[in-house]
Amino acid sequence: MRQQLKTIRVGDKQLDLFAHDVSTSPPAALRPAAPQVPVIAPPMAPVTTPASAPVTVLPPPPAPLPSPPRADDGPPLRQLQLGQHLVEFALRRSTRRSIGFMIDDNGLRVTAPKRVTLAEIDNAIRAKQSWIIAKLQERGERKLQRQQRAPVAWHDGAQLPYLGGDITLRLHQAQRHRASFQADTNELHVWVTPSGTELQLKEKVKSWYQQQARSLFEQRLDLYAARLGVRYASLSLSSAGTRWGSCTIERKIRLNWRLIHFALPLIDYVVAHELAHLLEMNHSPRFWATVATIYPDYEGAKLALKKRSQELPVLFG
Repeated sequence: MRQQLKTIRVGDKQLDLFAHDVSTSPPAALRPAAPQVPVIAPPMAPVTTPASAPVTVLPPPPAPLPSPPRADDGPPLRQLQLGQHLVEFALRRSTRRSIGFMIDDNGLRVTAPKRVTLAEIDNAIRAKQSWIIAKLQERGERKLQRQQRAPVAWHDGAQLPYLGGDITLRLHQAQRHRASFQADTNELHVWVTPSGTELQLKEKVKSWYQQQARSLFEQRLDLYAARLGVRYASLSLSSAGTRWGSCTIERKIRLNWRLIHFALPLIDYVVAHELAHLLEMNHSPRFWATVATIYPDYEGAKLALKKRSQELPVLFG
């Protein structure tokens, strides 16, 4: 899920599932003291060898924070020095009434009203620099962890994550296109042609995952919406790297189809979280109290979701 924070009021933002701060402060590196060097005094004076003071070496510059991509025809990225970090961000003007920040795996994006000056935008960023730097570092660490996980080997018998467990991939050579899940054996059967590529196989499996996700998400949304006494306008699937869900003031809910990898209680937590935003478009104590009315153990689910997301194998890159 992407993460977003506003400085003035809610406006038309999409709310992120995670909003806790992290902080990192790398220690300074010290180089061993320089050796003692004899100093030759003038004639008739005694020879002294004063000890040299330790030489302190500044820590190396931190790894660059993620920067948002820019289309060839888009405006250049802006830069702002925040302490020891040079932060690049994409700036977009809109008719909104407040300055909004959005952080994802690609970096920081800022949306601001047309009437706001660049100096005011820079000051708004500086006012939130601790939060922005912490979130950028957190996103970078998550992205690195995903890159370091071994990818799934796509062959007959491969184990794929599904609803908190594993299912077995079974491959067949035929012209049939639709994947089929056999619940009694816990196997996903996929038909491929002899000349088929791994990319085509992945797309078939992904399509099956997404079909299952949409069907299940609709069921759970309807169940928890009735319990909360709310109605949502629409459901759409997202493919965000780490953002699990979002809700807009138009009552549109987006859920990451990759949630289908997790056990049902974790899916229900995200569903309850986004539905609660229909009543509280923030992460205030009132919001969490609303979540608790339909999902009491939201704290445990939040931690479990974060831990489980770091353990998932790399399926589709």
